[in-house]
Order: sequence, then structure tokens, then C-alpha cells
Amino acid sequence: MSQNEYRVRFAPSPTGYLHIGGARTAIYDWLLAKQSGGKFILRIEDTDRKRFVPGSLEDIKENLRWLGLEWDEGPEVGGAYGPYFQSERLDIYQRFAQQLIDEGKAYYCYCTPERLQQLRQAQEGAKEQVGYDRHCRDGSPEAREGMKRVIRFKTPLTGKTLVKDLLRGDLEFENNLLEDLVLIKSDGYPTYHFANVVDDHLMKVTHVLRGEEWLPSTPVHVLLYQAFGWEPPKFVHLSLFLSPDGKGKLSKRHGATSVKEYRELGYLPEALFNFLLLLGWNPGNDQEVISKTEAIRLFSLDRVNASPVRFALDKLNWYNGVYIRSLEPRDLAERCLPFLQKDGLLPEPCPAERFEYLVRLMPLVQERLKLLTDITGWVDFFLREEIPAPPKEMLIPKKLDAPTTLRVLRALLETLEKVPDAFAAGDLEAALHPLPEKLELKMGDVFMPLRVAVSGKTATPGMYEMLQALGKERVIKRLKAAIEVLAD
Repeated sequence: MSQNEYRVRFAPSPTGYLHIGGARTAIYDWLLAKQSGGKFILRIEDTDRKRFVPGSLEDIKENLRWLGLEWDEGPEVGGAYGPYFQSERLDIYQRFAQQLIDEGKAYYCYCTPERLQQLRQAQEGAKEQVGYDRHCRDGSPEAREGMKRVIRFKTPLTGKTLVKDLLRGDLEFENNLLEDLVLIKSDGYPTYHFANVVDDHLMKVTHVLRGEEWLPSTPVHVLLYQAFGWEPPKFVHLSLFLSPDGKGKLSKRHGATSVKEYRELGYLPEALFNFLLLLGWNPGNDQEVISKTEAIRLFSLDRVNASPVRFALDKLNWYNGVYIRSLEPRDLAERCLPFLQKDGLLPEPCPAERFEYLVRLMPLVQERLKLLTDITGWVDFFLREEIPAPPKEMLIPKKLDAPTTLRVLRALLETLEKVPDAFAAGDLEAALHPLPEKLELKMGDVFMPLRVAVSGKTATPGMYEMLQALGKERVIKRLKAAIEVLAD
């Protein structure tokens, strides 16, 4: 492995869906690997069995791929340093934990959950620092055969530990304020603190990117590296996301927090990638729209910001609009199709002729879409053979009455029946444009009843293109139905 080839890992736990903050970490990991010709590793830290969420592993893999973050080593791909599920590496952790025991750098702890709870309560009551009191560090008087036990690390009681962080510089921690962290739980599974150190070393990870919430635990990780005589990787503790108002940490009460939710809301992966890329990093100029290819070329850790960053949803919406407008009609139709199928407007699978019709509709609505989920509201009346006749109050413009609106609709019907069956936009414009002057009415008072009659909406794509896309037969049929409503 070349010295410039970075080996980075994204190591989620299947205790929930892929979090938006985790996705940013994965993007930065992926970019570092691609930029250096290195490897992006996916490792599943599945040792917290109590919090396992069914379906979360599939969600993590699917949404990493949706964002375009294919891993070079890991589940379904393999690699020279597997297995890549921590639950399949238990014998490895046991072996290294035993090494620390044998060297006097770790110890068995027999304290029961009840004792630990009482200790915590007593410390809180006395307003002392909460933490394990090292009761078993020099041998436990309660120890006996068959009793449940954990393995704890013997954190040095004096001195300081230096953590070198590429974003935050050198940070010193007083060892006497650090806990003797559990390395192996009573069920034989490792804690995050132990497994991530062992795995990062064995998998030759060069850079560890993770959220700043892990920073207080990092000095113990560094001490574990020292206990084994291993060189630690370079640490990068990324900033937290703030809520849209900037007043606190982003949480579920502020809206969606998982990639899955944003995907279901109708965001494009390109938009989410671009948005997350710039949440904590900048290219050194004012460029806002950055493709993956450009990001690989431009990304560097020295432009990552350690300060918390506001999760500005309006900016994400702007990005989504930009990327939607950049798509070719067929590509946009393919992305909209699942949402239309979900809403029952197109069957699954979609017949070729109906999909081709959808492709034709895309240029009519592309500029108006902010989210892919908006598509139903813009094209439903195109995809339905019949729509309910609009109510009278919707058909009648504010400055007209029912008789006048009825006269307008009848004039429209008479005019449109004479347009050639191809219903070309140019022919429609030539036929309809003179009509307001002929009826001695304003253009809006003529075209609004037409728009409502054929679509059931007051906001639609351009009039002539809409009529052409609907076709003469449906337009005439819907106009007649609207006339019946007013004539009743």
C-alpha cells in the first residue's frame, strides 16, 4: 500500500436507519479514498444486540449505494481483512482482550448492574463525577466461578494523554478523569471502544472520521493503541449538525433525520450528496453546485470546518430544484415513476407506451418541481382518463358570473372542435389567442375557466402545451362536462 493511499472505514451500527450525519461522514470517507486511490471500507458494528433494528442493515447498504457510495471492502464485496461484521470477529476480540489481561493492562470486573446503579446514584447525590470506582481493579472480593463478569481496561491513573485531531489540533486529557472502560461485555461481545481499535488496526485504517460526540472517548482509544504498541490512525472528529434555526442539535423534532426519509420525500441523491458535502466543508471559492467527479478532485480535510453547522432545509430544497432541472426528460421520468406508481397513477410494471407519454410530460413540469413527490400534483390530470367535473365556484372567475362563464366555455368548445385533430400547440395558439378580444373579455377570464375545466386545477403547465398533451378527445369531453355543471 502506498503511503498516500488512505484506507478509511465507515462503520455504522444496525441500530437504526442511515442517519443524515452518518451519510456526511461516509461521503467524506469515500472522497478521501477515491482521491488517494485508496480503499473505502464498510464495516458493520453489530455488537449491540439489544438495540438491533430489523431492516436497518439493508437500509444502510441500500442508501449508501443510492448516494453513489460503493464500498471497496465489506459486506457482499469481501476483502483481505474480513470478516466485516463485528459479530463474526468475536474470537479476535477475545484473543486481544486476553493479551491485555495477561500483560496486566486489563482486568475482570464482577460488579453487578445493581451495584453500578447504586454507585451512580450515590455519586449524583454527592455531586461527584459519575463513573466506575475501580472496585475490581486489584481483584474482586466477590469473584467466584460462574459469576458474570466483564473485562475493563486499566486506564493509567496519572499523567496526560495526547489526542491529535486533524481538525482540532492537539488535545490533552487528564488520565485520572478517564474511566476504566469496559472492553468485553458479560455476553462476550466487545464494546465499541475496544472493537473499533482492534479492527481499525487489523484493517490498516489510516484515517478515522466520526462525529465529535466520540471525542471524549478518544483518549482511552489512544491509550489502547499504546497498550498494544500500535500506531493510531489519524483522527478527524466532525462537527455536529444544528437545527434549521441554529438553536440546538438537529433531532427528529425538526423533521427527517435519515437518508431513507429524504429519499421518500423526493430528494435526488445528487442534491443530498452536494448539500451534505458543503455542510462543514468548502471548496475555497463560491462554487455551490459540485458533482461527484469535481468533489473527488477538490476535497481536502484542511477545508473541513470544526464548528457546528446549521442544517438549512431551504438550501437543500434549492439544490434539489437545480438537479431536477438538469436532468434529461427520460431520466426525470424514470425517477418520478416510483412516486406515481405509489400514488396509483401508473401501474407496476409500467407499459412502454404509458412511460413514453410520461417522458413527453416532463418538459411541461420540470421547471416547477422542487421535490419528486410534487410530480403527482402536476401530472395527475394527464394520467387519468377522466377527472371529476370541477365545482361551479372553481370554474367562475372572480369578476365573472355563471352565465358569462358558460358563454366563455361554449365559445371555447366551438373553437377547439375546429382545431385539427393533431391538436398541435401552434394550431391551438392560433385558434385561441384571438378569442378574448372577440368575447370582449380579459385573457385570464377566458383561459382560467378553460384551465380549470380540463385539469381541475388553477395552476398547470403552459396552456397550449397542456392542451396538446391532453389531446383533443379528452379536452372536448372535459369541456362538455364543465358546461353541464354551469348549465345545470
